[in-house]
Amino acid sequence: MLKHTLKILLPVLFLFAASAQTFGQDKVIDQIVAVVGGNVILKSDIETQYLQMQAQGATSTGDMKCEILENLLEQKLLLAEAELDTTITVTDNQINQEMDRRMQYFIEHIGSEKEVEEYFHKPIIQIKADMEDAIREQLMTQQMHSKITEDVTVTPSEVRRFYKNMKPDEIPMVKEQLEYAEITVLPKISEKEDLRVKTQLRDLKKRVENGENFATLAVLYSEGPSARNGGELGYLGRGQLDPAFAAVAFNLKPGKVSKVVKSEMGYHIIQLIDRKGEKVNVRHIIIKPKVEPEELEHAKQHIDSIADYIRRDSISWEKAAYLYSFDKDTRNNKGLVINPQTGSSKFEASQLDPAVSKVITKMKIGEISDPFLMLDPKRQRQVYTIVKLLDKTEPHKANLAEDYQTLSDMCLQKKKEKVYEDWIADRVAKTYVRIDDSYVNCNFKFKNWVK
Repeated sequence: MLKHTLKILLPVLFLFAASAQTFGQDKVIDQIVAVVGGNVILKSDIETQYLQMQAQGATSTGDMKCEILENLLEQKLLLAEAELDTTITVTDNQINQEMDRRMQYFIEHIGSEKEVEEYFHKPIIQIKADMEDAIREQLMTQQMHSKITEDVTVTPSEVRRFYKNMKPDEIPMVKEQLEYAEITVLPKISEKEDLRVKTQLRDLKKRVENGENFATLAVLYSEGPSARNGGELGYLGRGQLDPAFAAVAFNLKPGKVSKVVKSEMGYHIIQLIDRKGEKVNVRHIIIKPKVEPEELEHAKQHIDSIADYIRRDSISWEKAAYLYSFDKDTRNNKGLVINPQTGSSKFEASQLDPAVSKVITKMKIGEISDPFLMLDPKRQRQVYTIVKLLDKTEPHKANLAEDYQTLSDMCLQKKKEKVYEDWIADRVAKTYVRIDDSYVNCNFKFKNWVK
């Protein structure tokens, strides 16, 4: 169905409908085909998306232009509500990150930057400028959509009823799933390396205090993903930040630069940009101490000894995880690893960290691996790891006993869709909507667009 395809492609295609002149159409006679509250939808919006979807090979069992129009109607309705909601904010940093992602998409599918400029008949800087408002609107509508359904939950009885009412062909096939536990050892950092990093950050702090631009220095020296955005993180709450980092960030005054702060990720200096209630927007420069080869080898030998003790029953896996594992998220849970995508302890092979997948897919239940080096996903630091395969389930049709979380997620998604659809229907009834006669015969999902 086109509906599913649209959900995938619209984040990119929405950009092409920003204006009738955005992509080289300097003199276009346009037509308003719909009005939602104070927002209009132009014929060029639909035509441009239609051409782009054809280029992507999208197909539809119905009228593709009608389905594009309805998606745009929903977007305009969400935008009107988002503009009235003071809790919905979009920062320049968010826009820039999304813009970079979109530009990368264009380059991957069209070619080099030069080829992108030729395709759109504009320099990159102008393409980005034309995209800015469209990205801002889309980010606002995404937040509004999430807010509508953020409080929706399901009970166990609802999940059981949902499963009971499913037709046989609606019950999904579950791929092979694995459960595993891990013990990790963090290689030590030498005092010399520790001092080097601290000294470098203190020097950078002095340079800022002497008039140099923090954001520029972040681009040049920071070793985190925010470096390309001048170290800016956007508005985040305490729970979204490392505790040591948050303690300092929330006590800074705007423009001030912190002393060197140690977190689980590395060492930082922080500059407060702004604070809104219980959220702060900061810039930071992070430098991560480098591990020397001899410390890596020492960590490997240490965890290899732990694995050997477990195999000889000198210590239980659970006790070893509690006493020796670096990862505080798993060591208090017998080393059990939780899938961040689902919240359960089950992983499909594609959901595993590549380093873990390479080892564990060849193991038997109860087996303990040899030590291997991997990057800790949360702290982005190298750790030596051993894993134990706890369980492996063969591909099967989902059932409540083995796949409750999967079915719960499906039930929740269906309930969220119903809440969202009810919200749309309610707002359509209360909002001025006018659709051009050329589209009134569309078979819309929501029947009361045409009044």
